[in-house]
Amino acid sequence: MAISLKVSDVMKGITPNPEYEGFATNDDYILAIKTEESQASENDYIVVQTGVTGHEASLNPVTTDSQYIRTGLVTTKTGTQRTLTISGERYEGDAFQDFCMSHAIKFGHGSAVVVPYIYFCMLTGKGEKGNAALIVSDDQTGEAGSNAGFSAELRSTSTPSEYTYQAPSE
Repeated sequence: MAISLKVSDVMKGITPNPEYEGFATNDDYILAIKTEESQASENDYIVVQTGVTGHEASLNPVTTDSQYIRTGLVTTKTGTQRTLTISGERYEGDAFQDFCMSHAIKFGHGSAVVVPYIYFCMLTGKGEKGNAALIVSDDQTGEAGSNAGFSAELRSTSTPSEYTYQAPSE
């Protein structure tokens, strides 16, 4: 039976404060993806958590340089792609890892590997939601006797929209 760590489960008892000021740790961020069509809301998405030793969020800006008379070199930002890099130790039975390591995702291409995701800070509830290609680069790494590892990336397929966590109504 797969572990189902849903956003609503992880956020139970946590009330984000949009006015929060202070340091945030990597553990204060939630990355969750839609792994099944039956997940009707973001609160049902599966949290990328079990066995994960790190997830990094990076922005990959695209720029164009142009040389102009009198003003000289000008750099124009033409776009940005979000990349979320996930690494960890393999845990068989985790809903995210089972989905990520499925044959359909590892060997899929095009829209077949595009998944909805949310990424937000638990402290403020603020973040983003969008669609990203789930790309598995390592499905088993490690030395003899050590835990098997994995790594994957989510690369946005369009500009994410702003997201604010809303607790499910009871």
